[in-house]
Amino acid sequence: MNEGDEADAVFRALADVSRRALLDALFQRDGRTLGELCVVLPDMTRFGVMKHLAVLEAAGLVVTHKVGRTKLHHLNPVPIGRIADRWISKYAQPFTRALLDLAGHLERSTA
Repeated sequence: MNEGDEADAVFRALADVSRRALLDALFQRDGRTLGELCVVLPDMTRFGVMKHLAVLEAAGLVVTHKVGRTKLHHLNPVPIGRIADRWISKYAQPFTRALLDLAGHLERSTA
């Protein structure tokens, strides 16, 4: 999967409010079981929660591992960090540079 495909998968995964709720739950306490995550979305079937987790896992936002017969879900913030670096930093940089230039100008004029 190339960088663009990875970003598309992350954006698609984050576009859904239920998936964001699951990520928030994993942020609050990592390493949750499917049953624990079903409590986060009480109006959704177990199968529905599993489908959302599959989308998050495909996007790399959730990783799982088994402990005995139990499958634990963990938040992986790296894909979100990559998006922040790629998109937010790129668009914020000109404003940051302008503020630094303004601060320098003000410091020189008051000295």
